[in-house]
Amino acid sequence: MSETSTGDVAEAAAAVATGNWRRAGIAGAAIGVIAAGAAAGVALERLTVGRGMRMKARLALDAAGPYGALRGVPGKAVADDGTELYYEVDELDPDAAAPRRRRLFGRKAPAPVTVVFSHGYCLNQDSWHFQRAALRGLVRTVHWDQRSHGRSARGASEAGHDGSQVSIDRLGRDLKTVIDAAAPTGPLVLVGHSMGGMTMMALAAHYPELVRDRVAGAAFVGTSCGKLGEVSYGLPVAGVNAVRRVLPGVLRALGSQAELVERGRRATADLFAGLIKRYSFSSKDVDPAVARFAERMIESTPIDVVAEFYPAFAEHDKSEALTAFLDLPVLVLAGDKDLVTPSSHSEAIGDLLPEAELVIVPDAGHLVMLEHPEVVTDRLADLLARTGAVPATGNVGSYGSTAQPGG
Repeated sequence: MSETSTGDVAEAAAAVATGNWRRAGIAGAAIGVIAAGAAAGVALERLTVGRGMRMKARLALDAAGPYGALRGVPGKAVADDGTELYYEVDELDPDAAAPRRRRLFGRKAPAPVTVVFSHGYCLNQDSWHFQRAALRGLVRTVHWDQRSHGRSARGASEAGHDGSQVSIDRLGRDLKTVIDAAAPTGPLVLVGHSMGGMTMMALAAHYPELVRDRVAGAAFVGTSCGKLGEVSYGLPVAGVNAVRRVLPGVLRALGSQAELVERGRRATADLFAGLIKRYSFSSKDVDPAVARFAERMIESTPIDVVAEFYPAFAEHDKSEALTAFLDLPVLVLAGDKDLVTPSSHSEAIGDLLPEAELVIVPDAGHLVMLEHPEVVTDRLADLLARTGAVPATGNVGSYGSTAQPGG
């Protein structure tokens, strides 16, 4: 990190300390942009494309991009602290799924396998768009929004006056609540990206009997079982150490002035767009509409929610909980250029689950399921075939489909 960027980090900390929120917001944004190496590209774009033109381009991409348009049967589950958790169910279509099987007179058909998708930090259930589109009708699926994300309610505990911060353990209990409401019986396949994978680990830590009795398989995508405090985010050692020192305090302070910061965040949208692209994708030819779709999801996460969740990752350690998945079909998948949860963390999960299929996707970043959807969908379909959720000869739909229910 250069002397200039180190100075910007110090400026952010000083701005927070003195209560200069406007300066803190700009300096806080600068930390991420400088750290990501995105500022140069944004500066070049500003020289060649006017702000009005960039805004029009964003609006055009928002209008043209169908991503995130898939909807299912809605439902709500209430967490142990009263938080309403939103989920949607895509039901099995008997005509599209496995061939009809004969069954004995008077014997009930077994409950279908339900695939439960858990999304990552600052995302929502729509981040699984391509996989959801491909699996529609072939298998029963549940997609849910983690507390304070998407259509779920603001976390009741975190929104209280005690200043509570969320924990991965609480997210594991939330997942149990959603399962009880949306899939109370029958076998399960759990799929989680990033924070969603950590949520699955917390579920196993608190409810090992559920995993033993009902889980038929699991997929961990771009996630980690611990030691996230050692991640460098692609920064030199001096730079990451400086950011680690001030970022938690900066986020807490900015979170306490959420409305003011959100205004500044909108004003610096170009800078954040560059940062988001840097940490979400690796490929240079990512569809601009997909990149904008990811940007919208991340932008929609309020700064106070960002602040509340951030400390949970440094504390996360669920390597022991992974033993619950030892005897199950498991997929572990990550992008080889993931700067948020590096592929080495997926390799560590693979070491703990030696029978798991480990897939490292070339030229892929953190949002690998959006960047290389065909690879993720293909390996997920294979996992579902191994668990019996779909027939081995099942025709998983095109990963790019955006067909609406009944369409």
